[in-house]
Amino acid sequence: MANEPTGGNGNGSSSAPIRVYNLRMVYLQDVSFEAPHAPGILFGQELQPELKFQIESSHRQRDKNAWEVLLHASVHATAGDKSLFLVEVKQGGLFEIAGFTAEETMLLLKIKAPEALYPYVAELISSLVSRGGFPRLQLQPINFEALYAEARQARAQA
Repeated sequence: MANEPTGGNGNGSSSAPIRVYNLRMVYLQDVSFEAPHAPGILFGQELQPELKFQIESSHRQRDKNAWEVLLHASVHATAGDKSLFLVEVKQGGLFEIAGFTAEETMLLLKIKAPEALYPYVAELISSLVSRGGFPRLQLQPINFEALYAEARQARAQA
C-alpha cells in the first residue's frame, strides 16, 4: 500500500493525489517488567499460570501527514493468589499517511498500523518474560480488523 499512485491517464499526470502509507519510525515509549516473587517462585514448584492479556491502540496526528500510533499491551501471569509477572509495553510508530479518505485513514490507524507494530510488542514481551527466568511466552497473532469491527459494533449498541 506504500506510495500507491491512484488515478492518472498513463502520461504522468494524475487526477487524484498519491496515496502514501509508510512506517517512518518504530520506537519504544514505555516498558515495565515486574516479578514480585522471583526468584523463589521459580524453584521447585509446578506452576499452572493463568495469563491475562490486554491490548489496545491509540493514535494522534503529529503533523499534516504524520500520525503517531501507540500499541499498549500487558500480560499478567498469576498462579493462585500470587503474581508471577506483569509486563506492560507501549510500542510506538510514526506513520506517514496521505491521499486517503478520512474513513480509509481511520482503518489504517486502527488496523494496519497496529498490525505493523504488533510483532515488535510480541517479541519484546517474549524476551522480557524469558529474561525474567520464566519459560518463553509465545503470543498468538491478533486479528486487528476483527477487534476494530467488535469495537464499532459495541459503540453502535451503546
